[in-house]
Amino acid sequence: MDTTSDINTPYYLYDLDLLRQTLDQARQAANQHNYHIHYAIKANHNPIITGIIRDYGFGVDCVSGNEVIEAIHRGFAAEKIVYAGVGKSDDEIRQTLESDIFCFNVESMEELQVIDEIASEMEKTARVALRVNPGVKAHTHKYITTGLDENKFGIHPLQLQESLDLCRRSKWLDFKGLHFHIGSQITSLQPFSRLCQRVNEIWEEFDISSMGATILNLGGGLGVNYEDPEGDPIPDFQSFFGVIAENLKIPDSIQVHFELGRSLVAQCGNLITRVLYTKKGVDKEFVITDAGMTELMRPSLYQARHKIENISSSGEICKYDVVGPVCESSDVFGKAVELPVTRRGHLLALKSCGAYAESMMLRYNMRTRAKSFFKTSGKISHITNAEMISSV
Repeated sequence: MDTTSDINTPYYLYDLDLLRQTLDQARQAANQHNYHIHYAIKANHNPIITGIIRDYGFGVDCVSGNEVIEAIHRGFAAEKIVYAGVGKSDDEIRQTLESDIFCFNVESMEELQVIDEIASEMEKTARVALRVNPGVKAHTHKYITTGLDENKFGIHPLQLQESLDLCRRSKWLDFKGLHFHIGSQITSLQPFSRLCQRVNEIWEEFDISSMGATILNLGGGLGVNYEDPEGDPIPDFQSFFGVIAENLKIPDSIQVHFELGRSLVAQCGNLITRVLYTKKGVDKEFVITDAGMTELMRPSLYQARHKIENISSSGEICKYDVVGPVCESSDVFGKAVELPVTRRGHLLALKSCGAYAESMMLRYNMRTRAKSFFKTSGKISHITNAEMISSV
């Protein structure tokens, strides 16, 4: 792996060539079915990454008012921005109405009522899609499943008619269609097939076409291969969109939208960290790194596993618990990780850190913010915050 040993660690290293290859394949597969992609900017909001995605013509999926504002600032077209999230504040709703984005993805009856009231006060039309919980099991971690009956997200089908009726009555709500999202890091296509079946049922049962619907948003959730990122660096977008096209039975006039995040950016990023110490326990040996849960939260939050490589050594294989320096017992990257003999000063690469690593970075313990570096055609460069800002 190409890296630079004299760079202060920890830092994020992004392979921009791989990013572009991934975006190429996603766009080509989506275009075969005339599908529309919005990038879930919560996955990684690094300006260089988002600038490349913007130039591919993708829209943006936002989950906060600040994400909406920042997406527009970075040059994404307002008519390609959707805004989801269960807790939109009144101020965020007002700001977003002023921005005249493509659509609110509405997640409760009360939220719909509040948007209606605020739109009336501002005398602005709010374009809305209703997020429905289809009750489809995503077979993923319980913290990242989102489409079950009792998840905090979305509207239960038993409450959908009431929301549709409000859209019919209101002069300030422009009903665009339905929104679904069943979870993240889904590695089987079967849940997506089942999602389509439920969408077909709900679309027909509630006669959504009679409401003047023009869009269907199926969310995202396509997983990546954390176990073998080098062997499987780009998700199978062809099969993903193909299973949707095969199983979805709604009018051809309806635009189908997706909100992809992790699948577009996860594999292009790595977290590079230096070994501070090794420490022998009674039955195990620890490797203590200068990166921690502050730079990569997923293992602590989800018990997620990232492949870890020692890029300074190729010696005998040993097992280590790889841990960070943060003052929390949960600051663990992996247990019984097989690595070549690892010593103080060695560099480790935590793979598949392009999604939900830098964007979730913390300043806990008053940690110094990790920098970002970018690799193109084998060359590594650092772009300062000022340069990032001027590039968007």
